[in-house]
Amino acid sequence: MRPEKLLFPTPEGLYCPAGAFHVDPVRPVDRALITHGHSDHARSGHRAVLATRQTLDIMKLRYGEDFCESEQAVDLGSELDVGGVAVSFHPAGHVLGSAQIAIEKEGMRIVVSGDYKRSADPTCTPYEPVACDVFITEATFGLPVFHHPDPRAEIGKLITSLKQFPERSHLVGAYALGKAQRVIALLRQAGYGEPIYIHGALAKLCDYYRSQGIDLGELRPATVERGNQDEFRGAVIVGPPSAFADRWARRFSDPVASFASGWMMVRQRAKQRGVELPLVISDHCDWPELTQTIREIAPEQVWVTHGREEALVRWCELQGIAARPLHLVGYEDEGD
Repeated sequence: MRPEKLLFPTPEGLYCPAGAFHVDPVRPVDRALITHGHSDHARSGHRAVLATRQTLDIMKLRYGEDFCESEQAVDLGSELDVGGVAVSFHPAGHVLGSAQIAIEKEGMRIVVSGDYKRSADPTCTPYEPVACDVFITEATFGLPVFHHPDPRAEIGKLITSLKQFPERSHLVGAYALGKAQRVIALLRQAGYGEPIYIHGALAKLCDYYRSQGIDLGELRPATVERGNQDEFRGAVIVGPPSAFADRWARRFSDPVASFASGWMMVRQRAKQRGVELPLVISDHCDWPELTQTIREIAPEQVWVTHGREEALVRWCELQGIAARPLHLVGYEDEGD
C-alpha cells in the first residue's frame, strides 16, 4: 500500500480512509485519535475519541465531561483494530499522557509523532522510537540554530536568582499543561523545598498530575489578600503566560519576571515579553534531537507537519531520505 492511501491531509487534519478516522483533527469529526491534551491537538466536539486514559482525563478537565459523545482509552503499547487498521499508541515524552500513534495496514506503517521531545522530564513517560516506513514529525524548532540547553541548568539559574534577590518574588510564566508541572518538578528535583505558589488556572491540572504520582511538593494559591504582599517575598510563583498581562501579575511587589519556553533563546522574544530571567526549557525537540530521531528510526520517508518545515525537509533530502512538508494549519506552540 502506498502511504498516501493510508493517511493524507484534509482540511480537518490527517485522515485515514481505511479506518475512517482523523488524527488530532482541528475540526469536529466522527472519529478522532488524539496524541495529547494541548488545545491545538485535542479539541472538543468530536463524536468518538480514542486516546490514552490520561489524555482523556485532561480533555475532561479542560472542556468538561461532555467534550465528546463517546470515549475509549488505550494503553501505551497495546494494539487495536480500528476499521481493519492496526493502531497502537507509544510514548512521546511531550506531556503527561502524550503518545505517538502508529497506523499500519498491508505492511505499511506510518507513525504520527504528534509533539514529542527527547530530553528527560520527571512528569511524563520518556519518548520511545518506533520503527516505521513513514515518520510524521513536527518541526517547531526545526532550524539548525535551535540547540536547547540542559533544563536542569536553566532551573539552576532560577535558584541562583532566588539566592541573589531574596527580597523579590520570582514570577515564572509557564503553559498550564505540561510546562508548569515540569518547572515545579524540576525545582523539586533540584532540592527546592519551599512552598510554590500557583495561579488558579493551574490548580486542576496540578492536582491531576499529583493524582498520577507526580511529586510537585507543597503548592499554595497565589492570591493576595488585603494588599499583603510580604508572603511572596523570595517566593516562586507560577502562572500561565496570559496572566502576566492582567492585574493578577501587578499584585506582587517588584517581581523578577521569568518565562520558561524554548523560545526564550530568541532574545527578541524575551525582550518583547519584558522577561528579566528567560528560562530555555522546551517540551519540543531541538534541531539535534529532531535529526537524531530521524537517523535512529531510519524511515523511508519523513513528512513534516508544522513548524519550520522546509529546513527539516531539506536536511532529510541531503541525507537521502524522501521528505515533504504537509502544510497543516491550526497547530500552534502551546506546549513549547
